[in-house]
Amino acid sequence: MIRKLRLKFVAICMALVTAILAAVFFSVYFSMARNISDLSRQVLYRVVQEESVGGSLTRPDISISIGGDRVLLPYFTVNLWTSRRGGYTAQITGGTYANLENTDELTAILQDCLSQDRREGTIAAYHLRYLRQDNGLYEKLAFVDMSMEQAVLRKMMGSYLFIALASLLLLLGVSVLLSRWATRPVEKAWKQQRQFLSDASHELKTPLTVILSNAELLEQAELPDKPARWADNILSEAGRMRSLVEEMLTLARADNMVRTAVLTEVSLSDIAADCALAFEPVAFEAGKSLDYTLAESVAVLGDGEKLRQLISVLLDNAIKYGADSGTVTLSLEKTDRQAKLTVSNPGDPIPPEQLGHLFERFYRADDSRGEKSGFGLGLSIAQTIAAEHKGALKAESDDVSTRFIYTMPLKK
Repeated sequence: MIRKLRLKFVAICMALVTAILAAVFFSVYFSMARNISDLSRQVLYRVVQEESVGGSLTRPDISISIGGDRVLLPYFTVNLWTSRRGGYTAQITGGTYANLENTDELTAILQDCLSQDRREGTIAAYHLRYLRQDNGLYEKLAFVDMSMEQAVLRKMMGSYLFIALASLLLLLGVSVLLSRWATRPVEKAWKQQRQFLSDASHELKTPLTVILSNAELLEQAELPDKPARWADNILSEAGRMRSLVEEMLTLARADNMVRTAVLTEVSLSDIAADCALAFEPVAFEAGKSLDYTLAESVAVLGDGEKLRQLISVLLDNAIKYGADSGTVTLSLEKTDRQAKLTVSNPGDPIPPEQLGHLFERFYRADDSRGEKSGFGLGLSIAQTIAAEHKGALKAESDDVSTRFIYTMPLKK
């Protein structure tokens, strides 16, 4: 899927760029062709006007400027007398052509010119542009060779075409690189989705197996004291499944940009104190102690229940993975603009390559998938809550302790 998406991205980019370059190329081509044609026609007018004034002894300016270079255009002029019987007499009066007088080529040129019955035009067979001027007793015709202007136009447009093709190749390479960059978030999301489905299936498999097994035993039960225990197992595993589904629903709402937090003025000091009191017995049962130092009157704009859930996740994680007989610490500080909450626990340091994955869904640093106390979604939910409150949650770990630090703006 990602490969097709990249190919589609490159195809769309190249199609748009090709269309733009083609439009620019043809615009430049027709503009240059028109400009060169106008310059050539100006030469015709100069030839006719100057020879009419000064006769054949006057040499008109037959050069044009193309791209900064002066280009001489071959030309010749003809005086044409038409008889009453429809015939005509032609005399070459000037130009740069030699040995053209009384030739079949001149006759063909004049016949083609007269047959068009137009004041000016072109003779494609001989690459000539002509201009006719009626002087009463005779008609003056001026011809300019178009081969030179066509060659110059082809040369210039050949250079532009080479530049366009080189640009297309360069843009193709850039499009390929951009496609990889643009589809990287999609590829990451796709991999995360597949991993999420795999991990969720894994987590649901165990409680479902327990429920089905106990349900089968209930059907076959003969001893009166066994069904109650099996029913308790079913109830316990169903509760775990409900917790997992609720946590997955929380993350799904966050992915869909559904804002569930209601932000009001709350005291982060009071919320942290309530969480500390609630987790003191939890820490005691785990054989650990909980110390906390909380600044007073830390007012923030947030959702009290969501912030309580965030702190609970951090405390539960610290108690669960902290060293045996260790001390979990909770601290809350207030700076000029931010509230800083830190939860730390002693224990083995988390390697740097694993530290960045702690907030991924279903991730556990020790890969203890079979653990019954959690699903590996808590830190992901905590990070989601932090983002909803425009805060930042990060993890640090060294030989002394592992720390989770949450910062969020104070209420102004």
